[in-house]
Amino acid sequence: MDMDFKQLAVAIQAIAEEKNLPEATVKEVVEQALAAAYRRDYGEREQEVRVEMNLATGDVDAYVNKEVVEAVGEPAYELSVAQAQALKKDAAIGDFVEVHERVNTFGRVAAQTAKQVILQRLREAEREIVLAEYEDKIGTVITAMVSRVEGMIVRLELGKAQGIMPKSEQIQNERYYPGQRLKVYLKDVERGPRGPQLVVSRGNREFLEFLFRAEVPEMDSGAVVIKNIAREAGVRSKVAVASTVPGVDPVGTFVGGHGTRVNAVMNEIGEQEKIDIIVWKEDISAYIAEALSPTKVIRVQLDEANKRAKVIVPEDNLSIAIGRGGQNVRLASKLVERELDIEAEKNAEVEGTVETVELPKQPRLKKKEALESSLLEAIEEHGE
Repeated sequence: MDMDFKQLAVAIQAIAEEKNLPEATVKEVVEQALAAAYRRDYGEREQEVRVEMNLATGDVDAYVNKEVVEAVGEPAYELSVAQAQALKKDAAIGDFVEVHERVNTFGRVAAQTAKQVILQRLREAEREIVLAEYEDKIGTVITAMVSRVEGMIVRLELGKAQGIMPKSEQIQNERYYPGQRLKVYLKDVERGPRGPQLVVSRGNREFLEFLFRAEVPEMDSGAVVIKNIAREAGVRSKVAVASTVPGVDPVGTFVGGHGTRVNAVMNEIGEQEKIDIIVWKEDISAYIAEALSPTKVIRVQLDEANKRAKVIVPEDNLSIAIGRGGQNVRLASKLVERELDIEAEKNAEVEGTVETVELPKQPRLKKKEALESSLLEAIEEHGE
């Protein structure tokens, strides 16, 4: 079966419209494929061939680049001075001249080769356009629709591109189903055999920070900032915040009146994920005490050389400080970026330089509320 050039010309315009690709891009892809087909049917594999196609008429013209030599040894790559000067009057030995050939058809094998090249190159062209469109959106939150769930991977539709959300980027125990619309954080654009795929996340710390930014306008003005986030998606997060303006309560700003701001964030990620908002401290000992709240901290022994700290707590606060499955101390360690060793007061041995820190007051909890919070923590630790 030979290739019908007129049908191909019509197909180029249809493909350009369907794939939302510039017609010139599709035309260039097809011409490169036809050059490969020409080399197969009429020339040599290593020939330098350029093909031009007239989309109005379907005419195909090939131009073979050949070197001008004194004595022709390989006609596929060389031509004589006389032959060259018939095409270009001032041609001399060592020059390269394009020899024009009109192409009427290609054989079945060459046509099949051209088809494969066209499909491959169109995928590449489409990928580049998608990459260009989404590159400037990396690091932002976009809306996506779940197309299907394949085992541990969720596939999503994001406009012209496909997105994937691996298990590691999902919120623990969150359910996904086809047709579901979700906010997702665009992490990266990944190249794959199925075309460009956007790697998205709902479980990373950046997603949580972006949600807070949408709810806390003071972040845009710089009045308050998020210093760090430690997150175990779907379970618990700790957010360290600070104020750059005297008199502004950073915790209250992020919580909002009657908890409206933090509740709006929780509505998006699921109310099963607890969010602890704490005050960031420049003094590392005080910061560690804040990170472990509502645990009472008696003193902190720092080992800055090894990025570790021993934290001494009352014996009746030990389980609260550690948390269920070590969760509280694990998140606090991530937040302060140091390994924390928790010890009960009666078992602790003081070594080296010890800093004593008072239990930081909870700015948004009254004494009764703080006690209730501690009791709830203790109940949770021993409830299962």
